[in-house]
Amino acid sequence: MTLHPRPAGGEPNPWAFPAPDRGGLPNGMTVLRCHRPGQKVIAVEINLPAPLAAEPAGQEGVATIMARAFSEGTDRHSAEEFAAELERCGATLDSHADHPGVRVSLEVPASRLTQALRLTADALRAPAFPEHEIERLVRNRLDEIPHELANPGRRAAMALYDTLFPATARLSRPRQGTAESVQRVDAKAVRAFYEAHVRPAGATAVVVGDLTGIDLDAALAETLGAWTGTPATEPVWESVTADDRARVVIVDRPGAVQTQLLIGRTGADRHDPVWAAQRVGVYCLGGTITSRLDRVLREEKGYTYGIRAFAQVLNSRADGSGLALLGIRGSVATDVTGPALADLWQVLRTLAAEGLTDEERDAAVQFLVGVAPLSFETAAAVAGTLADLVEEGLPEDYQARLYARMAETGTVEASAAVVSAFPLERLVTVLVGDAAQIVGPVRALGIGEVTVIGG
Repeated sequence: MTLHPRPAGGEPNPWAFPAPDRGGLPNGMTVLRCHRPGQKVIAVEINLPAPLAAEPAGQEGVATIMARAFSEGTDRHSAEEFAAELERCGATLDSHADHPGVRVSLEVPASRLTQALRLTADALRAPAFPEHEIERLVRNRLDEIPHELANPGRRAAMALYDTLFPATARLSRPRQGTAESVQRVDAKAVRAFYEAHVRPAGATAVVVGDLTGIDLDAALAETLGAWTGTPATEPVWESVTADDRARVVIVDRPGAVQTQLLIGRTGADRHDPVWAAQRVGVYCLGGTITSRLDRVLREEKGYTYGIRAFAQVLNSRADGSGLALLGIRGSVATDVTGPALADLWQVLRTLAAEGLTDEERDAAVQFLVGVAPLSFETAAAVAGTLADLVEEGLPEDYQARLYARMAETGTVEASAAVVSAFPLERLVTVLVGDAAQIVGPVRALGIGEVTVIGG
């Protein structure tokens, strides 16, 4: 029997995050395009600089209702007709509002790109905002709120933001509004917010996929390029200072068998040079099941199914005045809430005293840098990241430089970054659980003044 030799692996091809080509449309919209051979599903991300800070006081949630209403009919199609036309294109169209602005996301087969762009342009150019559809969207949003309040993770996040930020700051209130504020949203309010903040000038469209045989300039000119509007205005910017003095807030859930933990503070956004080293260090602390927090609280002590550390940009600006949330989250059994927090604090003390090991640093860099090509296999992943860079005022080559910078990060640098990210005297701790059982053990830890609020 003759056996063929086993195929050997070849040399890996060099990889870098795709670099887009920048252009623009006469109406003032910026266009970033990225040709990705083989990606026959085109991804389009449109950034609209309509931030949550621009919502009228008492009508928080109007941006979310507006974003959801973009697909509820235009001057050419009713809501049902619009959905049918999207289906004929094989396209999906989604939109949402967040602190930086409104994001509209389209995915469509390359052969139907122009038709889908035309529908998207209609939704942005002339949304119908019919009163009965707005009323339905408001009711849907009001129905969601009780479920969010019942979710321990979401409730912990609400309490943390309310604790960190002053009541006057938009960041202190839920992104999609409260029951009281959403009830005040109607078709008139949605139309007013749209007319004040949504226009082509200042917006950015990111197009990623296999553009072979597609005259993208012509497609954009007859679709998004046909959208006209008033000149761009400076986006509303909310400058906020967080109060991250160490303290504990317990959201009382009588009878809860678990305690949801959310420990956080604010830090600099991705414009800060420390971000790359901080990302490596935070991954070593709690980025995966083999990180320090999991090794102690899950593997050694059996307190939790998993606990994670993270860094999440909240609002960013080119001048570096933005904010990120640095946090640790997870859940533990009610009766071990005190011991789990004590061990978590001990992990942070040990980290501050001894730093990371070379093995931890090497494993983190190998994963964070090595997984990048897989993370950006799809056009949607590339388009989403490019749109994030636009929202945060970062250069288009930032992502590529970030991976290079992480690869260069040493153990000492990563250690210093993660220790600076989680100083014990600057951590706000939110616990959602049975206050009667956990307040005593938590007070005994001395990690900050304890306040109990209703669930």
